[in-house]
Formats: sequence, C-alpha cells, structure tokens
Amino acid sequence: MVSGKAIQYNDEKTKKLMNIDGEKRPVAIQIFGSDIEALGCGAKYASQIADIVDINMGCPAPKVTKNGDGSKLLLDLKKAKDVIEATVKNSTVPVTLKIRKGWDDENIVAIEIAKIAEELGVALITVHGRTRKEFYSGKADLEIIKKVKQAVKIPVIGNGDIVDEESALKMFEETGVDGIMIGRGAMGNPWIFKKIKHFLDHGEKLEELSMSEKLKIIQEHIELQVKAKGNSSGIREFRKHMAAYTKNLPNSTSFRNRINSIQDKDELLNELLKFWK
Repeated sequence: MVSGKAIQYNDEKTKKLMNIDGEKRPVAIQIFGSDIEALGCGAKYASQIADIVDINMGCPAPKVTKNGDGSKLLLDLKKAKDVIEATVKNSTVPVTLKIRKGWDDENIVAIEIAKIAEELGVALITVHGRTRKEFYSGKADLEIIKKVKQAVKIPVIGNGDIVDEESALKMFEETGVDGIMIGRGAMGNPWIFKKIKHFLDHGEKLEELSMSEKLKIIQEHIELQVKAKGNSSGIREFRKHMAAYTKNLPNSTSFRNRINSIQDKDELLNELLKFWK
C-alpha cells in the first residue's frame, strides 16, 4: 500500500516499498489518495512493475482519512468515481478496488460504488464487511458482501473475520463470493493460507504445525525482515509480529517485555530460542 502522491514526488522510501524482487507472481501494488493527478501518476508507475493495481478505499487509519483518502472517499462518490476513472485510464494492467461497506451506518455505499467501479472498467472488487466507524470492532457484515456480489458481474472478494478454516468456508457459503482475502488473521499465523486452501480443496484439516516448524518460520521471517529493513529498524518493526506469534503461549507477556528494548537480530534470535525451549 503506497501513496499516489509519494509516487508522483518520486519518494525513495515509497520506491523501496514497491520492491517486488523475488516475489511470486501475480503481484498487486495498492495505491491510495484522492488527488486525481497523483493517482494517475501512481497508476502509471505501479502498472509498470506489478500485475495488478489496486485502489485503496478501505483504510480506516486517521492519518490516511484526514487527507480525504482511503475509506473517506466513501463519503464522496463523485471524487471516488474520479479516482477510479483516473486509475483505470492510466494503468496498463487490470485495476481492482478495495472498499468497506461504507463510512458509517448512515452512509452504506458498497453496492453503489461497486456498480460505479464495474462501469468504469474495474476488474474485481474486494469488500470488507465493516464501516470505517467500526474499524475492526464487532462482526463483519456478510449480508452486504452478498448484496455486492449479486449487484455486479465482475468477481467479488469477501474480507473480514476470516481466521480459520470454518470462517473461510462460511464466507464462501453465505455470500457466494469468488474468493476471500485474509488480513489480520495472518498475523502470527502465516500458515493460515495453506491450511484454508487444503480444507476447501479436500474437506479435511491439516495437522497443526509443530513448535519446531513454527520456530523455523519465525526465524525465516526475522531474517527476511532484517534483509528488507536493516538490523535496527527491522527488529523494531518485528515486535508486533513477535507479539502475534507468541500470543497465548505460556510466559509470553514477560518474553515480550524483555524483547521490547532489543534492536539487534542476533540478540532477538537468542531470546527467541530460550523462550521456545
């Protein structure tokens, strides 16, 4: 997820965020913003790198919405239409759209904006079944996702509260969507994709990963994080992942307290090994 304006201004940090070397294809780059010229520029640049350009109209973060970006666009359908039109016009690859059901309960616009997107040439829509006002509280509304699916002919992806095999199947069965998107459910649980796919394909659950298998994945994650972000910054950023990986494990609170001041990879790995034993 990168800013269209940052791409327009040739921001180096943003270019690093768009580095997809070694990634499995297809790869999507998601752009956000409300400045039409910047979005056009962002779409043009991103489509030279990625296989898909995704428009973000779902982010609820105040630092994004205060500028009229992300889910704030759901309050201004004219501006939202202009953003979609500029992105589609300037992209050389398929454009997709991520939305929420609306800004709040008085502004439920998912169906309306899905129809606009389809008319303008958007190839696929992802719907998170919450309003911006809800952030991540309560339960995702599967009924609105179902209604969007019924309202358009292009593929619709369901998003919200998919945390295991059962919730994934429920999303498919209750909404009729073409696919699912997993967000927070993957935090500290990156094997969720393999487990859900196996369950949907074969109707049976995979065995839970052993603690040693999970440790190897965490170690690999740390190495990749440091490679991408450097030792100090990478390890600081990794703390949120470590909190997710160790959630509900015995003595995890004291372990997290110990590592909160660590900024060195080797030191973190050493503490992790001691804790895992």
